[in-house]
Amino acid sequence: MDTLSDILYKASVWILPALAAITLHEAAHGFAAYVFGDDTARRMGRMSLNPLRHVDPFGTIVLPGLLLLMRAPFLFGYAKPVPVNFYRLNPARLGMILVAAAGPAMNLAIAFACALAFHAIGFVPEGGVQWVADNLENSIVLNLVLAVFNMLPIPPLDGGRVAVGLLPRPLAWQLQKLERVGILLVIGVLFLLPLIGRQLGINLSISPWLIEAPVEYLLRVIVTLAGLA
Repeated sequence: MDTLSDILYKASVWILPALAAITLHEAAHGFAAYVFGDDTARRMGRMSLNPLRHVDPFGTIVLPGLLLLMRAPFLFGYAKPVPVNFYRLNPARLGMILVAAAGPAMNLAIAFACALAFHAIGFVPEGGVQWVADNLENSIVLNLVLAVFNMLPIPPLDGGRVAVGLLPRPLAWQLQKLERVGILLVIGVLFLLPLIGRQLGINLSISPWLIEAPVEYLLRVIVTLAGLA
């Protein structure tokens, strides 16, 4: 059983990486939209680096906290979506693809920056080395999970919007119809299905190959590129 100090320490090494990952992810969407002609996010203050402008009480705080306490195989959370008027993007289809991809791309960039930061760990005072290292390690993993999860090709996830932008219009229209129920479908498949499987004594979890395997691959790539291998 974790003590209170253990719980507080875990919170302290997850909160900063989570807030940074989500804030920069959403700000990247807003900035990309602005570059392609839509200033909606800027006018609504959503290009900000202030985490409070992006936090969703349940998706950013409650859900990740519950998963952490439940010792879930990976953490998942979300922020308030950045408002984007896709009709104002120019060019429209390329703009949609790159605006959607900007968030996961930012998460990959953060993960790589945190990997590089390990080279400077020797400059940290001895008492804070473990805490800083844990923050960096958690930030790398969390950002990779967010990048992989968000690139699943199901609207309203970023990967779904990328797919809508790439597919021929008839197929894109069919996929876009999942916008309203897509997130429920993903949560059901990734979280509820394994719970049902455990009750039945059957392994119904697809996260090992859908999320964990790509994350492990990207982690090896980033560690190698950062010179940590």
